[in-house]
Amino acid sequence: MAATPQNPAAATPRRKAGRHRGEGQWAVGHFTPLNGNEQFKKDDDGLNVRTRIETIYSKRGFDSIDPNDLRGRMRWWGLYTQRRPGIDGGKTAVLEPEELDDEYFMLRVRVDGGRLTTQQLRVIGEISEEFARGTADITDRQNIQYHWIRIEDVPEIWNRLEAVGLSTTEACGDTPRVILGSPVAGIAEDEIIDGSWAIDEIQRRVIGNPEFSNLPRKFKSAISGSPLLDVAHEINDISFVGVRHPEHGPGFDLWVGGGLSTNPKIGQRLGAWVPLEEVPEVYEGVISIFRDHGYRRLRTRARLKFLLADWGTEKFRQVLEDDYLGRKLTDGPAPDQPVARWRDHIGVHRQQDGRFYVGFAPRVGRVDGTTLTKIAELAEAHGSGRLRTTVEQKMIVLDLEEDQVAPLSAGLEALGLTTTPSPFRRGTMACTGIEFCKLAIVETKARGAALIDELERRIPEFDEPITINLNQVEGFQVHLGGALGLEAGFGRKVRGLKVTADELPDYVERVLKRFQEEREDGERFATWAARADEEALS
Repeated sequence: MAATPQNPAAATPRRKAGRHRGEGQWAVGHFTPLNGNEQFKKDDDGLNVRTRIETIYSKRGFDSIDPNDLRGRMRWWGLYTQRRPGIDGGKTAVLEPEELDDEYFMLRVRVDGGRLTTQQLRVIGEISEEFARGTADITDRQNIQYHWIRIEDVPEIWNRLEAVGLSTTEACGDTPRVILGSPVAGIAEDEIIDGSWAIDEIQRRVIGNPEFSNLPRKFKSAISGSPLLDVAHEINDISFVGVRHPEHGPGFDLWVGGGLSTNPKIGQRLGAWVPLEEVPEVYEGVISIFRDHGYRRLRTRARLKFLLADWGTEKFRQVLEDDYLGRKLTDGPAPDQPVARWRDHIGVHRQQDGRFYVGFAPRVGRVDGTTLTKIAELAEAHGSGRLRTTVEQKMIVLDLEEDQVAPLSAGLEALGLTTTPSPFRRGTMACTGIEFCKLAIVETKARGAALIDELERRIPEFDEPITINLNQVEGFQVHLGGALGLEAGFGRKVRGLKVTADELPDYVERVLKRFQEEREDGERFATWAARADEEALS
């Protein structure tokens, strides 16, 4: 019998978690909500709020929305309240939620695997222009985010998205979020295995299913068969990474427990090889462990990474095998170290079928509805019906004949979307920032775009891979180095160093020039930053 929020007793497995009952784990019989979030989820499944949006809130307006729906359950359908304009960053942690709320919403559209048709992209662009004041950001999870959405318009937006196979279901909330996928799945010449079928099957089984709609917190997933390790598998709750087993052939290496935010953790290998046809079953097993054993007392400890840290990989795999799969998993190899300098698929590349795909770079993921519509039209005009988004806030046009590559690239350049970006444009990413986000305390998108311009002007000869992430810290606490890949690690924090927003271009220029002067042959920036003395990094 499957465990659900309505039938929590069925969640009790034979083994008990190592932490005390006060962590609020269902698997040890603790079902009493220990915070407001757990209470509103117990009171009503977040999936049920759609009916109220369609029949009540969209007709009566913003003021009719129940607070637990407004700041809770509406996230199950991709809706977050937007930050009220004019509130400076210093008040983010001081004001109550109702003081920060604007009467508009951010709406997140799932793009599982980053896969879009030109028809879908055109509809996304049209919705942006008609309902979202032209906004349409590409996120680092392959989604599209709108802003300035009115509750009155949400049912019509859903109708248009769903008519072309798109959805906002569980794009936010304590749910299984979008499933990241290689943006060149099924087309890349060097692909180990295509995970697209598994993404589709997990969507069919899990997304919108009440058995998995009340998790302790969000659950982030990734599936990629690319040797470039192109979905940041190390920072997801669950990742399936393409590998070749010496006896069984292509399949996936299973990783669990990664995550950023506070107390960032690199995901851990369970040492298990999973064939393609078993990926959905194993996914359900891992997400079920999170649902049943995950910590629900404190929101700050409610991610899977904390459970894994307490259990360790050996116990986690044993519980997965004994209590959820009923069988042993096959031991398997780790992924190989990628050989490419970049893993974002920017530029022109040959496909398996002899055609080509072209990756291009918007600035820090910020585009607009008109541009997205033009991209769709441009792709179609040159023979393509498919596009992809990437975890680096970039886009790819697929299926081009060789004689269409140059004219498509020229058309993209005319839109300000280059296929040959500088390392700064290619490697700079920014979160939503204070313009719309209620958690932010600094502007990031415009700051990131201005930083790109400054660095291109100051260090035009710089040609090494570099990643610059702008997050929500006024005065900018600097973290240097850090990398994803098989030598994954978090950046080095220089003691006592903080950089103001105005000082940021000077600081980045200074550090990168020192890297150019001091690096050894072939040395990556992350490696240099880890060994450099603090004076060189200040």
